[in-house]
Amino acid sequence: MHRSRLVELEVVMAVVRRGSFRAAAEELGISTTAASSAIAGLESRLQARLFNRTTRSVALTEAGKNFVERIGPALMEIRRATEEVNSSSAEPTGILRINAPPESGPLFFERIVIPYLQCYPQMRVEIAEQARLIDIVAEGFDAGIRLAESVPQDMISVPLTSDLRQIAVASPDYLAKYGTPKTPEALKQHQGICMRFSNGSIYRWELERRGEYYEVDIIPRLVLPSMQARLEAVRAGLGIAFINESQIKDDLASGCLIPILADWCQAFKGLCLYYPGHRYVPAGLKALVATIRARKP
Repeated sequence: MHRSRLVELEVVMAVVRRGSFRAAAEELGISTTAASSAIAGLESRLQARLFNRTTRSVALTEAGKNFVERIGPALMEIRRATEEVNSSSAEPTGILRINAPPESGPLFFERIVIPYLQCYPQMRVEIAEQARLIDIVAEGFDAGIRLAESVPQDMISVPLTSDLRQIAVASPDYLAKYGTPKTPEALKQHQGICMRFSNGSIYRWELERRGEYYEVDIIPRLVLPSMQARLEAVRAGLGIAFINESQIKDDLASGCLIPILADWCQAFKGLCLYYPGHRYVPAGLKALVATIRARKP
């Protein structure tokens, strides 16, 4: 394949990953004009529009979706074949693209990614956050990160964190003013600090005790996109939030936050790194897996 044709395909996949021509151009180290010209030239030869473009968004057409599903795995194989040729060197080099759920970084970044990059200075890591579960191969990622229960069965899975636990918490001032709920149903009478999924729905708090399962469909007083913002809001006494216990250990120990219905908040299997096992595993990904296993959750 002529080099220019391969670049066009890389531009297509970068636009899919990034959601815009400008961001795709920045990733590939080319100008926005060059990226747009590459797509236009490819569409002209294919005689099909791959992207619907507006001033605010870029989205795949149906033909574009079908095209990406076919070329994604092929491009991944080309890149991995190149890396395999270079893997005889002692030092892993290149870029590692990982798809992860939003706000998961604090659970593994400092413990895994930082020492990995310190140990392998010629490696680059790019983590893209997406709430929805995607086909990592088709969309050009080397690996994904998801809760153990969500990892596709045909993937190799490596535990990344220990078990996790989401707990409902509030500040002492809030509980002194509004009282402490004693049952899951009572949570509905309180002011929730919540998050909204990308599909528009509010996250329902999931509670379980001795086989009894309960989803709290709370009416939020405040909806915030980031865990850190929700944490600041609950510390300020604005309501009750559902937060990962590992991220508020100091608040709980100091009494800054008080757990609510703790016996209803059960642990579940944590995050895993996963990748396809039937394909060549690049040296950089092998090194990351080794780093994870050396730093057991």
